[in-house]
Amino acid sequence: MRAHLLVPTALVLALAACGKTEPEPSTTKAPTAASGAAPAAAAPSGQAAHVLHPDLLDPSKASAKAPDVFKARFTTTKGDFVIEVHRDWAPNGADRFYNLVKMGYYDDTRFFRAIEGFMVQFGINGDPMVNSKWQNAGIPDDTGTQSNTKGMVTFAQRGVPGSRTTQVFVNYGDNSRLDASHFTPFGKVVTGMDIVDSLYKGYGEGAPMGHGPDQGSIQSQGNAYLDANFPKLDGIKHAEIAQ
Repeated sequence: MRAHLLVPTALVLALAACGKTEPEPSTTKAPTAASGAAPAAAAPSGQAAHVLHPDLLDPSKASAKAPDVFKARFTTTKGDFVIEVHRDWAPNGADRFYNLVKMGYYDDTRFFRAIEGFMVQFGINGDPMVNSKWQNAGIPDDTGTQSNTKGMVTFAQRGVPGSRTTQVFVNYGDNSRLDASHFTPFGKVVTGMDIVDSLYKGYGEGAPMGHGPDQGSIQSQGNAYLDANFPKLDGIKHAEIAQ
């Protein structure tokens, strides 16, 4: 699914072409040492994700095929919501999401971009070491059969083939305009959409277009950056495949 970074050329062109108020749910890589980025820091509370879930350091282990239909329960700081995933909607996206949930990737992460009437985005891990392993672990594109309407869940991307990795977003309204840009929904919130609607939106759009969190800084510094600079963000306590 940046304050000190140049916006990628592809993203600039995409935004100029679409002329929309809200930028598409794109992903941004962490800055390199040459860009003057702060050194990576571990999440400030609890054990690092790669210690609790060692497989997160090896994206090749995210290889299980998802069931045709399954549900994922997210326990958040506002309450629980459930996403029902249909593999035939977007097979590659469904498989990746299934593996990420099972591997504990979304545990102790934040809803870092929430914009009223548009969408809420999450899926950057709180552990910089984990992020470094997944930034280039893209999955093949899906043709897609569904539209980005309210409650539909879709992977963010960088506007180039194979750029879906770990970030997803839940649509807050009718964002069917995203369909033409190959944003392919793989699931839908079937329980707790009121919880999703209530997630904190006070920081607005992310940097550099707004005053919200900088994706590159989340990638390189994890929860330490978010907790220090954006303490009001809601977060995911735990995600699991529902029985």
